[in-house]
Amino acid sequence: MAARVESSIGGGEIDEEGDERGSMWDLDQSLDQPMDEEAGRLRNMYREKKFSAFLLLQLSFQSLGVVYGDLGTSPLYVFYNTFPRGIKDPEDIIGALSLIIYSLTLIPLLKYVFVVCKANDNGQGGTFALYSLLCRHAKVSTIPNQHRTDEELTTYSRTTFHERSFAAKTKRWLENGTSRKNALLILVLVGTCMVIGDGILTPAISVLSAAGGLRVNLPHINNDRVGWLFAPIVFLWFLFIASIGMFNIWKHDPSVLKAFSPVYIFRYFKRGGQDRWTSLGGIMLSITGIEALFADLSHFPVSAVQFAFTVIVFPCLLLAYSGQAAYLRKYPHHVEDAFYQSIPKRVYWPMFIIATAAAIVASQATISATFSLIKQALAHGCFPRVKVVHTSRKFLGQIYVPDINWILMILCIAVTAGFKNQNQIGNAYGTAVVIVMLVTTLLMMLIMILVWRCHWVLVLLFTLLSLVVECTYFSAVLFKVNQGGWVPLVIAAAFLVIMYVWHYGTLKRYEFEMHSKVSMAWILGLGPSLGLVRVPGIGLVYTELASGVPHIFSHFITNLPATHSVVIFVCVKNLPVYTVPQEERFLVKRIGPKNFHMFRCVARYGYRDLHKKDDDFEKRLFESLFLFLRLESMMEGCSDSEDYSVCGSQQRQSRDGVNGNGNEIRNVSTFDTFDSIESVIAPTTTKRTSHTVTGSSQMSGGGDEVEFINGCRDAGVVHIMGNTVVRARREARFYKRIAIDYVYAFLRKICRENSAIFNVPQESLLNVGQIFYV
Repeated sequence: MAARVESSIGGGEIDEEGDERGSMWDLDQSLDQPMDEEAGRLRNMYREKKFSAFLLLQLSFQSLGVVYGDLGTSPLYVFYNTFPRGIKDPEDIIGALSLIIYSLTLIPLLKYVFVVCKANDNGQGGTFALYSLLCRHAKVSTIPNQHRTDEELTTYSRTTFHERSFAAKTKRWLENGTSRKNALLILVLVGTCMVIGDGILTPAISVLSAAGGLRVNLPHINNDRVGWLFAPIVFLWFLFIASIGMFNIWKHDPSVLKAFSPVYIFRYFKRGGQDRWTSLGGIMLSITGIEALFADLSHFPVSAVQFAFTVIVFPCLLLAYSGQAAYLRKYPHHVEDAFYQSIPKRVYWPMFIIATAAAIVASQATISATFSLIKQALAHGCFPRVKVVHTSRKFLGQIYVPDINWILMILCIAVTAGFKNQNQIGNAYGTAVVIVMLVTTLLMMLIMILVWRCHWVLVLLFTLLSLVVECTYFSAVLFKVNQGGWVPLVIAAAFLVIMYVWHYGTLKRYEFEMHSKVSMAWILGLGPSLGLVRVPGIGLVYTELASGVPHIFSHFITNLPATHSVVIFVCVKNLPVYTVPQEERFLVKRIGPKNFHMFRCVARYGYRDLHKKDDDFEKRLFESLFLFLRLESMMEGCSDSEDYSVCGSQQRQSRDGVNGNGNEIRNVSTFDTFDSIESVIAPTTTKRTSHTVTGSSQMSGGGDEVEFINGCRDAGVVHIMGNTVVRARREARFYKRIAIDYVYAFLRKICRENSAIFNVPQESLLNVGQIFYV
């Protein structure tokens, strides 16, 4: 007699939960293939590095509008912010241009495009992507919920170290200090908060600078009357600024090309004066947008981003700045509107339209980068639960966070209305960008040691060169803190308090569950009925624990005289990986003897995965449970042989068992690491497959239990969630009482409930309240 075990886990869902790069790879709408298949094909080509030169050109062209919008619009405001008091010496223009040239060469080109971009986490960029890489290569996560089965995921790549290597010593140094883990987390949060501040300041400075061109031909117009023009063609923008730059160099002063010699930087500072040093704050604006470049990296392969910058962006920016410098050498009094004044009259209005459109694109790029970082922070437990809208059924990377969008809009309007002029916004903008660069340098130092395993001399060389340049810029922006530079510091401080307090509360809740979990001896002592009436139905008990029986369950059965016939402890766990393949999402194991009908299911998600309404979380959970039961029935007669270990599961003695009763423990041993239900059957399958298993005696037990659970499922499924209230102890210090009793309590009140995230029907929801003190 043959029984068929069908598995649909992960079938046909690649693009729903797949790689975010697909969001930009709808290249040819005329192809006969569906868009999902085309995106998957391009993604696989990228992973295998087999895409053609023509496809690389297409991807590079598309990256201009997404990745380089912010960096490309910098010529709108750099020279004005460099010389806000006017140009006193024409030679200063050459010195400033030389600084711009070498700033673009050292920071965006050499550091970011060719070094930092290679530190992506499977195509994902941003500070939290770097943090995720570090968490996989060293135990630096502040929430200790890691398990050895997590390391067996196909997306969980890591390297091993020689015990005496410098990388191993650095790893032990980080892991052995709680304060070092907290310092690393705070560093990541600071960089993230500064990028959020960048998302607020970029629309203000970019759009106002672009719209400021109206004042050249219409000097009486007010900024409030400026409309938004939508035609974001960034390629035309680069083409225009390069062409106008070449025209101005030829017409006004070809000698500005001598700025490519670094000797003019030395002469610029040799002439002395604090104004020349503080002008670095304006020159640094020429490299703004690199933080959005890295955060938006997930949309395209690194080679496309590198090609676009090297061939298009970099030379066009050099020509644009050189052309403005040539014009200012002849008309230094036009520095306030240098960009628009240098445009030939015949192409003025077309250029104004393109500039406005490019500024809007630049604003959208930083806002999208903010959404991505917030999503990553959510997965790491560092931001209150907010609604994340998946705006495309085909591409996972297209997300929208309504609450954050409203916050950015309100703060952007406040910044625009509150500052008196564009120069003050530029000062604030520069402060945010330079701090992000410093954070990235420090994180890259650890990436080079732990992930790339570079020689310490190379790490030291990269770190020192980066810090020398960036600390120089940082010292310049410090002079402008009182001239607008305080704004991103205040914004970042507010977001930092929110994120760290939320993470602290999340950590304490996890520690409370760990310390108050119920021993297995107590559960076994209650017997199969758990000392209660077992009513028909299934209870899904949600917990943050991946092992042990949570305190919420003991609290529940202590106060109620009945529980469900089947109890499943559900742990939804976020891992420091960009995605968890659907076929590897669920871990299932049994708790106690079979007649207890208790199970644990761990659902694992990456920081890029979304909980969508069409996921049908409950259905997939039961599919995994039924498959586990059938496989468990098949393996009941197996010993710990080599064939058994090939199946990918390890049968071991339960850690929660009763000591001194070895026979009973062996009979109730659990499948603690069913690391991939799909991989046990067919590791390489991605489509719906069927598998035939012979042996009626082996399948009968599993089939009976499946029928029993199906009957209980028909009787009703209840989702039991803990409503844990965190309070500070009376003897706690005042700042802890403020953080817990007011800030964290307020954030818990306004954030989304877990039931909304998992789309739990309200009629099937049961909240169990409990209070604990920290």
